[in-house]
Amino acid sequence: MNERKSKWFFREYPQNLILEKPFRGALIMTLFYFGFLIIFNPRATHESREMGYAGTMAIYSLIAGFGVYFQVWLLRRSRFFSDGSEWNLLKELLSIVLILLGLGTIIYFAGFIIEPPVDRWNPATFFGSIRYTFSVGMLPFALFSIANYRYLFPLEIIPETRQYPSTHEENTVETQIRIESKLKKEELIFHPDELYFAESDGNYVVFNLIREGRIKKVIIRNSISNIEQQLSSFTCFCRIHRAFIVNLNKVIRADGNSLGYTLKLGDNAGEIPVSRQNTRMFDEKLKLSRK
Repeated sequence: MNERKSKWFFREYPQNLILEKPFRGALIMTLFYFGFLIIFNPRATHESREMGYAGTMAIYSLIAGFGVYFQVWLLRRSRFFSDGSEWNLLKELLSIVLILLGLGTIIYFAGFIIEPPVDRWNPATFFGSIRYTFSVGMLPFALFSIANYRYLFPLEIIPETRQYPSTHEENTVETQIRIESKLKKEELIFHPDELYFAESDGNYVVFNLIREGRIKKVIIRNSISNIEQQLSSFTCFCRIHRAFIVNLNKVIRADGNSLGYTLKLGDNAGEIPVSRQNTRMFDEKLKLSRK
């Protein structure tokens, strides 16, 4: 159980909007804080004599927005939070907690300047500032983070018994594919349902085929782009990565999110990646192949 929970924390998870686009996030936080403070008028808030309640809350809200922007900028300069493409649920939660802690501290010290001169230098006032900042600021963060909850669950794919439903040619068991090599005397012939995936390896392409109940690797001298062209008439084959072409009918599971998938293939043929820019195309072609 604990191992399963830990895997959740390290599962790829996209950044929420506030973290991904800090300027827009700062604007959202400013408007949210101001709207909340004006509508609900929390007891812990105090107005400045010079600006009145609305003016005081507007200043606090602007400080909150700037504080969020500054802290996101600061987090991105740390090694742990710098790479948004390698984001996970743990980083998402930690960054939100750190930002709200920092924001509560900023608002606490801002109160010495904005509010009337009262005895604020005490633990109760400090922790009160942290508590109210968390209770209000957590709402927009939670809203945008929960919007991505579906990325925590892997895409389960049930293989079809029909291998190639798209065209008559692909439904024919006797259909053969002839792959030409850059070497004149070299070629590869196989049935569509024999190929699991093809992988680029320098000036060569490695074909992973199932033959005699085992996965066999056959190497052909050619480029992956040329192989993609030769397979273009078969809708079951899809270029999902600069180095990989996969047989969609062999995919049984896809783990990941909009940052990219990892595909698990049947018969223990292995796992291959789907690049970030190809996730939408992969989803569309997979749906078509399963109709």
